[in-house]
Amino acid sequence: MTSSVADSLVGRVIDGRYRVLSHLADGGMASVYVALDARLDRDVALKIMRPGLATDAVFVERFRSEARSAARLSHPNVVAVFDQGEDAGDVFLAMELVEGKTLRDVIHEEAPLTAREAIAILEPILLALQAAHSAGLIHRDVKPENVIVRRDGEVKVADFGLARAITNQTTTSQTGVLLGTVSYLSPEQVERGVADQRSDLYAAGLLLFEMLTGRKAVSGDTPIQIAYKHVHGSIDAPSAVVPTVPARLDDLVARATALEPDDRFASAGDFLRALQHVRRDLSPAELDRRGTAVGATALSPVIATTATLPPVHDNRSPSPYAAPSVRAEGDGGDPGAQRNDADGIPPRARQRSSLAGLPVHDEPQLSHTAALPLQRRRARRRWPWWVAALLLVGGGAAGWWFTVGPGGMTVVPAVVGQQLTAADTALRQASLSLDENEEFSETAAKGIVLRIEPDPGTQLSKDSIVRVVVSKGQERYDVPSLVGTKADDLAKALSPLTLTVGERTSAWNEKVPEGEVISQDPKAGTSVKRGVAVSVVVSKGPQPISVPSVVGADAGAASAAITKAGLKAVRADDVNSDTVPTGQVVSQAPAKGSLFRGDSVTITVSKGPVMVQVPGVVGRPTAEAEKALTDLGFKVQKDYPFGKLFDLVRVQSIDGGQQAPKGSTIILTIV
Repeated sequence: MTSSVADSLVGRVIDGRYRVLSHLADGGMASVYVALDARLDRDVALKIMRPGLATDAVFVERFRSEARSAARLSHPNVVAVFDQGEDAGDVFLAMELVEGKTLRDVIHEEAPLTAREAIAILEPILLALQAAHSAGLIHRDVKPENVIVRRDGEVKVADFGLARAITNQTTTSQTGVLLGTVSYLSPEQVERGVADQRSDLYAAGLLLFEMLTGRKAVSGDTPIQIAYKHVHGSIDAPSAVVPTVPARLDDLVARATALEPDDRFASAGDFLRALQHVRRDLSPAELDRRGTAVGATALSPVIATTATLPPVHDNRSPSPYAAPSVRAEGDGGDPGAQRNDADGIPPRARQRSSLAGLPVHDEPQLSHTAALPLQRRRARRRWPWWVAALLLVGGGAAGWWFTVGPGGMTVVPAVVGQQLTAADTALRQASLSLDENEEFSETAAKGIVLRIEPDPGTQLSKDSIVRVVVSKGQERYDVPSLVGTKADDLAKALSPLTLTVGERTSAWNEKVPEGEVISQDPKAGTSVKRGVAVSVVVSKGPQPISVPSVVGADAGAASAAITKAGLKAVRADDVNSDTVPTGQVVSQAPAKGSLFRGDSVTITVSKGPVMVQVPGVVGRPTAEAEKALTDLGFKVQKDYPFGKLFDLVRVQSIDGGQQAPKGSTIILTIV
């Protein structure tokens, strides 16, 4: 915004309430002015979007989301957001006006800071981040320009305009623009476009480095070079720049600025406790020692007074919320203080840093404190009240104020059933603000207003807030795949999706191990309502099979019986058997019990008895013949039909040369 355009807004009344007093600063999306809130009689910082962006719906919504995000925070270390609105195409925010210096100014004027000073500033920054993270917000643009050190030493964090609701992965880039300031972006913001609360802690660690050294931790000639260093470089120890920095503070910076988020502090509270622990462990000498950067020329002592801040002649953007402290000459000074004729600075001011007296919080303080009264840059112009008095004398002011004016009443319009954008327009036309809330609905499409509080037709004061409940559409959840899940883990898998475990049945299964899910109903990926029960079939493991008895059966029939049972028949080497006929099963292993499908049953088949060639013994003496047969395993039966006349074998029952089973009986006829 050019200076001529900025100056043209000076003197204008925005939204019938905010009279623009002076131009304060310009930011990337808006310009900031000092304005008088005529309704509450206080100065505010009025942030007005640049005209070129006011027609862009994406940027307008981002601008409004800043107010919704920041207004949720009520903390003494956060710049408060009072109001938001639109007037004649100008989209604006009204915020707390803070008199003081940005941390960038403090670093520029006084760094390297002492350990005590740096800790005293970082502590309330972490308190502010802790409150934001607890409210579900990430700042994502923590930098010195967004930290203000007030005249009384109170530290405030400003510009939650980049804040987004915390999710598992919060997107950093929108519409192709990388949000945040590149020197303070975390590696994950640069590389993957995601941020969580640990990204804010990374930036806080960089602030600590910069306060202790007076130098940016990551710098380069171009944004691309700086971004590359965030991802592929490492942060130097502060003591490498200022040797007097205690090693304990080196450790804090290293932990906070670790490349991997998991290696950093898990929360702002953890960082805060570690910071307080380090402060307690350091000696007074270590806390108050002021070092000099290696290779830096010693600077003159920094002079801090309550006089007007000197201008900073560089390319740094001023904070859009910090108003320079203004004090009339001699106001609040020591009457006896003598000024140096050369530079007009009181001698006592030379001996004291402007950071002296910063509050030190031993534990997180979350109670809200109002801003201190601000001294006026100029006498307030009361002419609107003079005009009102004249009109009152004329009899018209009271009527205007309590009817069409800011003090009037309005009626809540009927917006139920309308789209949110239409409802927002109707409420604004009725001089009401919208507080958006969402809930699921089975009947109304997404974005449709379900109900409002108070009810339509209710009379309210102008600028009141109407709670609008908008449909998120039907509440549906995709059923996860449960196949292969342990039965004991089903509830854990379903409860985050508001689903429950339904009927559970069991079945034998050869492939799925016992206790795991075989199948489910509804199937994975099915979109269902809240509370739907998912039925599952759980595996009992492989089904046991009784081993069939096949001993004595024909070999072919035995194999068929084993295969039919789901087992595998394995035939061992055949064996001779004097009792089991050839081709029949002599034995099996296992003989009984149970196996599982595909297990083996080994069978042994008979090939009959051992066959031996019978020798011829006819005509031989009885004793000799008997020995020849028994030596070959035969049994001998002797028959004497005529007595023992010659004791010679006359006939043998199996002729010599024939085959006979070993162990069979041969009858000898002896004469």
